[in-house]
Amino acid sequence: MADHKIGTRAEWLAATADLLEGEKDLIRVGDELAWKRQELPWVPVEKEYRFQTADGRRSLAELFDGRSQLVVYHFMFGPGYTAGCPTNSSIADSFDGVLPHLRARDVTMICVSRAPVEKLLAYRQRMGWGFPWVSAGESDFNADFGVSSTEEATRGWVTPMLEAGSLPPIAAQNASATGTDIVSYLAEGFGVNVFAREGNTVYHCYSSSARGVEFLMGYYPILDRTPKGRDEGDAFQTWLRRHDEYDSQ
Repeated sequence: MADHKIGTRAEWLAATADLLEGEKDLIRVGDELAWKRQELPWVPVEKEYRFQTADGRRSLAELFDGRSQLVVYHFMFGPGYTAGCPTNSSIADSFDGVLPHLRARDVTMICVSRAPVEKLLAYRQRMGWGFPWVSAGESDFNADFGVSSTEEATRGWVTPMLEAGSLPPIAAQNASATGTDIVSYLAEGFGVNVFAREGNTVYHCYSSSARGVEFLMGYYPILDRTPKGRDEGDAFQTWLRRHDEYDSQ
C-alpha cells in the first residue's frame, strides 16, 4: 500500500459527502449521454452479410433471434489464433449472466470473430461460456464496421511503433498468448456495434471501441472503488489472464 491519509470518522464523512456530489454529477452526465446515444440517427445496413453459427449459416437479420435490438461484441479471435485474446476473454466472462435480463428488454447480445466457428465453439467450451458466438470470417462484416483490417495495413502502422518502442507491452503479451505474431494479432480489433431491426430492414445505431468498451469490463469499476485502484501503473492490463490461467502463474 502507498502512503495514505489517516483521519477521523468525521473527516471521512465530510470527504465522502463531497465525493458523493461528484458521483451524482457523473451519473447525471451518464444519463445525458445515454439519451444522446439513443437519439443517434440510424443508418440502414444495405450489404448482405452471412455468418457461420453453431446452427449453420445465418444472415445479420437472423442473428437478432426474433428481437428488435442486437448488441455485437467484436471479440479478438482471428483465423490464425490458437486461442482467444486474454483481455477479450476477461470481458466475455461477464456476458452469460446478463443475457436473460437483456432478452427481457428485447435485446440479443452475441460475440462475433473472424476465426472459424469450430475454433470459437471449442474455446467457448474451454472457458465454460454459453453466449452465442458466430464467425464473420467469410464476410467483410468486421472490416466494414471498423474492427478488423488486413495484415498489410496493420503492418503499416505497427512497424513504426515497434521501431520507436511505443507499442504497449500488452500487445506482445497477448499476441504470444494467442499463438500468433503482433501484426496478425493486431489485424483484429475489439469493439461494440449495436443494430436495430424494423420489418426487413436492419439499421446500424451505435459503435464504440478502445476505452469505450470499459462498460463491459466489470472488474474495473470495482477496482476503481478500492484503496489501490487499478494498480496498473505503466503495465496497462498486463496482469490480465484467462480465468483458468491465474492459478498457473
